[in-house]
Amino acid sequence: MSVQIGNIDLGDFPLLLAPMEDVSDPPFRYVCKQNGADMMYTEFISSEGLIRDAAKSRQKLDIFEYERPIGIQIFGSDIEHMRDATEIASQVNPDLIDINYGCPVKNVACRGAGASLLQDIDTMVKMTKAAVDATHLPVTVKTRLGWDDNTKNVEEVAARLQDVGIKALTIHGRTRSQMYKGVADWTLIREIKHNPCIKIPIFGNGDIDSPQKAAAWRMEFGVDGMMIGRAAIGYPWIFREIKHFFHTGEFLEKPTIAERVAVCRTHLQKSIEWKGVKTGIFEMRRHYSNYFKGVDHFKEYRMKLVTASTLEEIENILFEVAENYSTEMA
Repeated sequence: MSVQIGNIDLGDFPLLLAPMEDVSDPPFRYVCKQNGADMMYTEFISSEGLIRDAAKSRQKLDIFEYERPIGIQIFGSDIEHMRDATEIASQVNPDLIDINYGCPVKNVACRGAGASLLQDIDTMVKMTKAAVDATHLPVTVKTRLGWDDNTKNVEEVAARLQDVGIKALTIHGRTRSQMYKGVADWTLIREIKHNPCIKIPIFGNGDIDSPQKAAAWRMEFGVDGMMIGRAAIGYPWIFREIKHFFHTGEFLEKPTIAERVAVCRTHLQKSIEWKGVKTGIFEMRRHYSNYFKGVDHFKEYRMKLVTASTLEEIENILFEVAENYSTEMA
């Protein structure tokens, strides 16, 4: 059975790319889409920033036709501002609006946004209803199990947010106090999925980093799909590898050095097209070590890549990497 969010058809078990600050920009989303991500989200965008028309927030609204279906994710602590931000985000015509009630980082959660709303479900419900009422698009939510081990209230959250009209819920299997530490616990996610009163799609998030784990957790927890974040950084192939394993029970060959170089080069090109040469080159630096993680003796090349300042220099280094490692691996 196909998973539906409003009128968006996501196929029988969609793999979603998580919204990640400073990572899930259009260049990164492009390479993930090419490698099988079924649904993607922008980096999370501050409602305050959108209302103030801040350049950084505005730029994060950039979406492209080839990315569809795509959701714009917003966060904030003020109900009126979230309503206004929902209207602004809807104008650029994404496929859905997603609200972040999961971000654990201090400058979000300690300002009363993101995961901190897990401490005030009444406000979370009002804020969500305001967003649902402010747009013709489906509204979805991403959240966590609760604020800490003593307040795992996501079951109540799921029921109440469904009541005010959200069309899907993604749950990260950690509390806010865990941040990204420890192991994600999906048992409450399963409880929610198996609750007969919950009719909306439930997506699991947290620690999906291999095809065999994706397949095992799909069986064990019965979710409608999975959202993948950190495992896709520098490794957009994770989506196609999981899909291949689902369909065949076999592992896809790991990407060759030539493939890593090719995707890295595509990412770089898109980065320059979107941000301009200087910023595009600078912001790509954080990705090189991830693209070549696990490659022997790569440190010297990484140092060259993160200090190179022209496209030509970087192209030459990548060409050298492809040449040198292909002969070694042959």
